[in-house]
Parts: sequence; C-alpha cells; structure tokens
Amino acid sequence: MDKMQDIIEQLEFYKQNHIIELLHKLNGKEKEALIEQINKIDFHQIMELYANTKKKIEIKENKIENIAYLDKEKLSKEQKEEFDNLGELVIKNAQYAVVTMAGGQGTRLRT
Repeated sequence: MDKMQDIIEQLEFYKQNHIIELLHKLNGKEKEALIEQINKIDFHQIMELYANTKKKIEIKENKIENIAYLDKEKLSKEQKEEFDNLGELVIKNAQYAVVTMAGGQGTRLRT
C-alpha cells in the first residue's frame, strides 16, 4: 500500500474526510507538505483527550478552608523589616517562586 492510501485510511478512520478532500485538490509540494503534517499528528491521542473532556470530574474534597496569613498593615515596623530582610535573603539565594492568583473581583465589581 502506498503512503497516500495509508493516510486516506487513517483520515477515514478518524472521520477527517474534509482533509481527504483537500488532499485531492492539492498537488506537488503542497500535497507533500500536508501529508508530512498529517504524519506528525497523533490522532489516537487527540481522540482520547477529546473523550476526556466529556468525562464528569469527581471532586473528592469540596470544603474550603482559610489559610493562615499576616496582615501587612498590622505588622510592627520591626516585623516588616524582618520580613523584608528575609525576602531579600531568599531572592539573593535564588530560593523563590512566583505565584499568580486571581482576586479582587468583589472589589472591582462592588459586590
């Protein structure tokens, strides 16, 4: 079986007939380039990923708990300096991480 027939069978199996139609319209380098791209696609994995989007997600724990925090406005000058020094030391030693969190919608939306 030739390369083109293998590709067509694979596309038919995964119901990608629109690509087969496009293949028949192309010629030369365009067709070769598309065949090369198709060969790089893992259709099985894509189908599995798509199937997973339809699965119901089970949340094992649904309770929200407060996490401990410090209110910067309630810290003494000495405590603020201590935390600043600690932060600088962590950064100097390249022992830091960055976290981005969403928040403040209540304030912005005045709810």
